[in-house]
Amino acid sequence: MRSFLIHWLITAVALAIGAHLIPGIRVTSLTALLFSAMVLGVVNAFVRPVLVILTLPITILTLGLFYLVVNGAAFALAAALVPGFTVMSLGSAMAGALVVSIVSWVLGWLLNPIRDL
Repeated sequence: MRSFLIHWLITAVALAIGAHLIPGIRVTSLTALLFSAMVLGVVNAFVRPVLVILTLPITILTLGLFYLVVNGAAFALAAALVPGFTVMSLGSAMAGALVVSIVSWVLGWLLNPIRDL
């Protein structure tokens, strides 16, 4: 349970940073931010894997670059489901997904205790 809450808060902080850095992303309140982080996690867990499988041939043909579009589409879908979280374009969604992924990874790496192999 503690791990879920930490991951949820990391995603929320990453989403806030993404909304601050990317002009086409807007989060209106703290409640919308927290709910957006939860919905983004659910979309990433259930919808994005299906999109990845369905678009695998295109992703292979583009040498993996289409995966950015898939991440942007999942990000835009999360924005469409949450009132108070808006994304203006697919380009903003792709940039936002990239920023949120990088910031989440860095924060998770910094906050995760070093484990023995």
